[in-house]
Amino acid sequence: MPPSKPTRAKSVKKPAAVVDPRRWSRLVVDGPKQTPSRAMLRAVGFTDADFRRPQVGIASSWANLTPCNMHLNELAAEAERGVNAAGGKAVLFNTITVSDGISMGSPGMRYSLVSREIIADSIEAVVGAEGFDGFVALGGCDKNMPACAIAMARLDRPSVFVYGGTIRPGAKRRDIVSVFEAVGGHAAGKVSDEELAEVERTAIPGPGSCGGMYTANTMASAIEALGLSLPDSSAQEAVGQSKRDDCRRAGEAVVRLVEAGITPRRILTRKAFENAITVIIALGGSTNAVLHMLAIARAAHVKLSLDDFTRIGKRVPVLADLRPSGKYAMSELIAIGGIQPLMKMLLDRGLLHGDCLTVTGRTLRENLAGVGAYPAGQDIVRSFEAPIKPDSHLVVLYGNVATEGAVAKITGKEGLSFSGRARVFDGEEKATAAILAGKVKAGDVVVIRYEGPRGGPGMREMLSPTGAIMGRGLGDKVALITDGRFSGGSHGFVVGHISPEAADGGPLALLRNGDRVTIDAVRRRIDVALTASELKARRRKWKAPRPYATEGVLAKFARVVSSASTGAVTD
Repeated sequence: MPPSKPTRAKSVKKPAAVVDPRRWSRLVVDGPKQTPSRAMLRAVGFTDADFRRPQVGIASSWANLTPCNMHLNELAAEAERGVNAAGGKAVLFNTITVSDGISMGSPGMRYSLVSREIIADSIEAVVGAEGFDGFVALGGCDKNMPACAIAMARLDRPSVFVYGGTIRPGAKRRDIVSVFEAVGGHAAGKVSDEELAEVERTAIPGPGSCGGMYTANTMASAIEALGLSLPDSSAQEAVGQSKRDDCRRAGEAVVRLVEAGITPRRILTRKAFENAITVIIALGGSTNAVLHMLAIARAAHVKLSLDDFTRIGKRVPVLADLRPSGKYAMSELIAIGGIQPLMKMLLDRGLLHGDCLTVTGRTLRENLAGVGAYPAGQDIVRSFEAPIKPDSHLVVLYGNVATEGAVAKITGKEGLSFSGRARVFDGEEKATAAILAGKVKAGDVVVIRYEGPRGGPGMREMLSPTGAIMGRGLGDKVALITDGRFSGGSHGFVVGHISPEAADGGPLALLRNGDRVTIDAVRRRIDVALTASELKARRRKWKAPRPYATEGVLAKFARVVSSASTGAVTD
């Protein structure tokens, strides 16, 4: 049977203490001194009655520059209706988004991770300046989702996150990764010009985020598991009544949270982060989730480290057979019940903390009480007895290449170890060109460096080179390591987030063509066959390259960003 309907906002439990639902807005609109503020607000539609209601911001990342966010203005209007119907006063405002899928493989991708910080800062600035008592945050593309959660944690005002929903599959079950891999196939002569054009025209049929368990769906699922979204918010298509209903319920829910005084930091406990990591692993989620969970935890003042992913990953299996390494799309998981039955499985197995509070005002266990099992005969989500992988696919590696850690996505289909000769490239463009030109051969370990948070700057995603590798049929014959990161659509034997990064003089900067690099997922090691004295000698000769940007937001980001091993944050 399918899971029960999402818990409605009226279930919020109020604490015994008296709560002022207008704690922040009264500072802006009450009394003779604030007459100018009220005069301004009357011009945008406030009435006398509105000044007596809690004010709730609706932070929308709508933009007509990406399918992921092109419909969010309509969803924001639904959230506005929910707030107003529940007795609040909704105020809509926008923040930015950038498209990873469009900027991928270009210099523009440097702005992607930077946008996470800009979005979080902008939501914090608007909510803080306008005195909103709570807010709803709507996100659709990869970076605006963790940015919304970071802003929620920083502000610690009652708030609910709403995911814009996943895209429906294109013709022949295609998605954006199909396009990137078709480019590699075209370079190898396996895909004709006509076939490539047909893939381009049919892979992206309309609104919604990329359709596999890529970064968007991974982060939506993680945020729901954290307790910051209503049940089922992460497992809905972008187009349809269920997503509109979700937005309206979110508006209602945030008013109840304001009245109850329930804020994000009451929800974002260490146990909640362990729940989110567990769900990410069981779904076979993106390596980007590691970076973003570390950043959200920092904003929530929760201690979380790379080693927590290893600790939890030893006992949590990969159960969902989802793209990119698996067969199924997110829409197909939605059709059998979404992630709620999976969470119930994990809870019943003792792998989730059921006592964690959520934005329903109820605990995770209470939210899942009425959830049934997946339909008999489905093979999208496996049983604990027949998992895709018995432990985590997110493998944190250390070694003389990554003394502060690195993150690999290894499902087991690629094998558990790889040793080969280094093919070193200073930047993504050079590597992609070499792969497409057939210069990368079986047995190579492609090294892409100076793409870290500071060196890139912006820690670009390497979907173009990994897509080219898969398209040329080298997915099981070549490894790729980088101080950049990977799209959730990347698969193959890939290691990212290598820290310290090359721009800081990390070991990656010292590698040369022909060095033998070994990746061992069982021992969780990544090493180059060089002595400590040789590495030391090379370091003495190393000179930092000129920075890519010397002014503007990229330069500012490079000056203040932390290591990928701590989330690449700028606070």
